[in-house]
Amino acid sequence: MKYPHCPECRNQVVWYAFSMNVFMVFFKGSLALLSGCSALFADAFHSSADVIASTVTMISMKISGKPADDDHAYGHGNIQYISSAIVGFILLIGAAFIIIGAIRAIISGDYAAPESIALLGAGISVVANELMYRYQSCVGKENNSPAIIANAWDNRSDAISSIAVMIGIGLAIFGFPIADPLAAAGVALVIIHIGLELIKDAIKGLMDSSPEVDELREIYNVVRNVAGVLGISYMRARTIGDELHLELSVEVDGSLYVYEGDVIVDVLKERITSSVDHVGRVYVFLTPYEAA
Repeated sequence: MKYPHCPECRNQVVWYAFSMNVFMVFFKGSLALLSGCSALFADAFHSSADVIASTVTMISMKISGKPADDDHAYGHGNIQYISSAIVGFILLIGAAFIIIGAIRAIISGDYAAPESIALLGAGISVVANELMYRYQSCVGKENNSPAIIANAWDNRSDAISSIAVMIGIGLAIFGFPIADPLAAAGVALVIIHIGLELIKDAIKGLMDSSPEVDELREIYNVVRNVAGVLGISYMRARTIGDELHLELSVEVDGSLYVYEGDVIVDVLKERITSSVDHVGRVYVFLTPYEAA
């Protein structure tokens, strides 16, 4: 991790995100009603989905922190992938409502240029959500948390959508009122893309896909440099929530005493956990080395 306080940020960041999203719902919703801006109202609806997403993330972080038990030998980390998928589905549902509303407005011709105060709401939303994205993204990456990273992208989607809203409001004010519902539809398309990406990544995590090759190579090099290790029979790794769980079988001198083998196992575990970030459980099996 970059900083010693990264674990503390892990517990705080979702509360910050939740508080900001609640504020944005009321702030943008109020300005949307005052200005008559449908795009800003759609953006406020998006922020309400963010509130739900932040709530889901908080719950998943609480559950994922539980230790392993008889029913969950590898812990509860995969709840973070489920959380990420839920956030993705929330974004898709919110986007569907936005598109339906925009299409209805365009077909009926029920649109008008909003008041210029709507630009204030969209502008503040861009800045606030982009800052929240950067903060959550940093915390999520440093703690290897898919749930926090998903929540960060939720805020990034809100920042992007608010930029589209600003463009739509600006065009509507300067004589193209149809730009307001069109901007709302554009917001929805961006949200759909991000929602699908989150769901895809969540499915990949739940299917126990292997980590990146560079990460496996790093672990391989650490293992090969441990005294007494003569070879590696196999090495498997999978990510469970924010931890990497590893299974490996190493070849050692067949004439070693049991206690000597135990020392090698202990050293291997210590070297791996100290050299590679976010490693959870390490299972080491010893097999006698056979010369070719």
